[in-house]
Amino acid sequence: MKYPVFKDLIIFENEDYVVVNKPPFLATLEDRTPNTTNLLKIARQYNPDLQACHRLDKDTSGCLVFAKNAEAYRHLAMQFEHREVYKVYHAVVWGVHHFEDELVNKSILAGAKGVAKLTPQGKSAETYFTTVENYARHSLIECVPVTGRLHQIRVHLASLGAPIVSDELYGGENLYLSSLKRKFNLKKDTEEQPLIKRFALHSFNIGFTLLNGEPIKVEAPYPKDFAVLVKQLRAH
Repeated sequence: MKYPVFKDLIIFENEDYVVVNKPPFLATLEDRTPNTTNLLKIARQYNPDLQACHRLDKDTSGCLVFAKNAEAYRHLAMQFEHREVYKVYHAVVWGVHHFEDELVNKSILAGAKGVAKLTPQGKSAETYFTTVENYARHSLIECVPVTGRLHQIRVHLASLGAPIVSDELYGGENLYLSSLKRKFNLKKDTEEQPLIKRFALHSFNIGFTLLNGEPIKVEAPYPKDFAVLVKQLRAH
């Protein structure tokens, strides 16, 4: 895998924070995969003082905030703790759904193997869902998590019968162009690849308060794979 240049990922920077558009397939922090890098390592080549203020799943793309100093880190940590950070994710899901500020309030338990499940014995978890666009058999959904549990958006969407495309862990099948296009011809002896090779979840917006009390909101454009997926769904 060719690793990105950190500077190219930056979508906001001031004296305290750097917000990047995290690419998919890159862990935020160390993970168990040998001989791989992570976003924090790449960030520290740019500035050795950077600390990740939160994390995104390896396959999730989008807004990720780093702090440049301890005071900035604490300032944002408190906002996360008090649920004052505004986060919006976009997900492409199976099914045509018409959500309008639909609240899912179902407790989540993080299992031993990094799989989350819904159970009253879990920790309380809340997410709001709103439909952005509908397609023939899919929908683009805006997800606003209130809490930050393991795989929260993925599990909550699955509970609504709207599993995320390619999220096989939670019942979301892969999506192939051949299922969208009537006259689709695959080259001989080639195996068709899914339109997106990860679950289709992107951290679209993040909003928080800077050290001077000024609120900011940063938006991360869709990465190529997510943009292509949406474009194909709109076209067919």
